[in-house]
Amino acid sequence: MVLYSGVTFYLYVKAVESGIPPTVTRPPSVEGFLPIGGFVALKLWITEGILDPIHPAAPMIFASALLVSFLLRKSFCSWICPVGTLSEVVWMLGEKVVGVNFRVQKYADYVLRSLKYIIMCLFIYIIFIKMSFSRIIGFMSTPYWKVADVKMLRFFTDISRTTAIVLGILVVLSMIYKNVWCRYLCPYGALTGILGGLGPVGIKRHENACINCSLCAKHCPSLLPVDKKGLINSPECTGCLTCVSRCPAKDALDVRVGGKWTMRPEIMAAFIVVIFFGIITAARLSGKWHSSVSYEELKSLLSVLQNLEHP
Repeated sequence: MVLYSGVTFYLYVKAVESGIPPTVTRPPSVEGFLPIGGFVALKLWITEGILDPIHPAAPMIFASALLVSFLLRKSFCSWICPVGTLSEVVWMLGEKVVGVNFRVQKYADYVLRSLKYIIMCLFIYIIFIKMSFSRIIGFMSTPYWKVADVKMLRFFTDISRTTAIVLGILVVLSMIYKNVWCRYLCPYGALTGILGGLGPVGIKRHENACINCSLCAKHCPSLLPVDKKGLINSPECTGCLTCVSRCPAKDALDVRVGGKWTMRPEIMAAFIVVIFFGIITAARLSGKWHSSVSYEELKSLLSVLQNLEHP
């Protein structure tokens, strides 16, 4: 779906740049790649009740990710996020090519994991504390915000040498260390992890049924010691349920709600899909999904942008 939206948006932008009325419709889902703007727009929506008409899908997707992560662990990262999916594919490929995934030393791992929380705190401080209503309105009234989705597209299609080098380093590191970006650098993963830790769902290990095979810990993408804990409630847990699916012992691991009730894995998976895409469907039906930037306005803005970039 992400690839389809990306290709469709590319064709849409190319048509606008060429002055040809697009034969495809702009996919609002690409605004999921505007998380900073989505965070700003979400603050405006929460505090003032004003939904940004320029990129309304951005706060909707951001809010959906936060809600599903609070209710069902950090599940957005493992079940929906395209970056998380790509990261998992890369380390699995690395495991096949190299033959093993390495682990960062315990205390170095603590230090490195703190980076994403530091970045998260900076975003929260700047956006939620320092950024006033007038500044948010001013930002969302600028031509830059109106073409932010196009600028995001060009990040991928007209990649700079520096960006290519940084991404290359991240890919290489991700091949030999599991989920480098998600584990150490992603501020949104830090936020969803904290929300998941505060939420009602956790993984419960029943010691009387456990056979101490340690397969749960061995296969955990987040490198959690599932085999040594009673309740897995770490902010690093993504609710991927790999530990549950890999466990050979009957009823040794299960999903617990509120520490009391058991939820079947397939029910949790269904809830993730229903909650996330249910909010998006509601946004579509209520007219809070499509951008108000018309073809003619975007054509005019891109013409100015091209002149600025290519004097």
